[in-house]
Amino acid sequence: MPAYAVTGATGHLGRLVIEDLLDRGVPAAEIVAVARSEAKAADLARRGVQVRLADYSLPETLPAALDGVRRLLLISGDVPGRRPALHAAVIEAARAAGVERVVYTGLLRAGTSASPLAPDHRATEEILAASGVPFTVLRNGWYTENHTDQLPRYLERGEILGAAGSGRISAAPRADYAGAAAAALTGDEHDGAVYELAGQAFTLDELAATVTEVTGTKVVYRDLPAAEYAAALRRSGMDEGTAAFVASLDESIARGDLEAGAGDLARLLGRPVTPLDEVIRNARP
Repeated sequence: MPAYAVTGATGHLGRLVIEDLLDRGVPAAEIVAVARSEAKAADLARRGVQVRLADYSLPETLPAALDGVRRLLLISGDVPGRRPALHAAVIEAARAAGVERVVYTGLLRAGTSASPLAPDHRATEEILAASGVPFTVLRNGWYTENHTDQLPRYLERGEILGAAGSGRISAAPRADYAGAAAAALTGDEHDGAVYELAGQAFTLDELAATVTEVTGTKVVYRDLPAAEYAAALRRSGMDEGTAAFVASLDESIARGDLEAGAGDLARLLGRPVTPLDEVIRNARP
């Protein structure tokens, strides 16, 4: 019988969670990788992980995927505005399947945040609370990869553009969030807990200084009004709607929506959160 299921199993975070579960000694046969593509999950199947095909937007695929599962990690979907309805379908399927606990990856400070990302996660938390299914909420902070994935561009241009002002970003690498998720999924003491998961806080000025120090290439942060930042994003090829959304995220950072202490994440990991300079060092070209 499977003990744990991970949705979005072929995504960046899902794969890392499954790796962490295996590293903890969970037998592969007790892990269900819920994915939309069998081909993308073929490597997991070869390692003995159960692969079950399901799609949040196809509720009829969910019961078979969750059959016999004791605990479920629900990794949030990636379609803004549609997340609550899609998550509700998974939560209802989990309830019907008798899942003992749902662990949900949400957003840092979702209960109070003015981030444009927050309403979807706040609504999902409300759906979970009303479902009657025991749950744990992991309010994930920013992924450091949101910045380190752009490291080649930063180094090429010598600057980081943004509209975040002096707002601080409490970021950690995906692997740290994955470790926390695996700990919450396998631990018995997390029923009803809501964890604010955050890493080392930095401003974009401090990010630029750390990139400079680690790589030896001078990089500065250039802060722009949100409208000018959106225009710069459009000139780089981003469509108008996405550019406006990205600029609004930076405005949210400026308000402090992505800053929190690293205590919960470090406690779940059982170690300090990976520091920014180490993440950049590992990501450098």
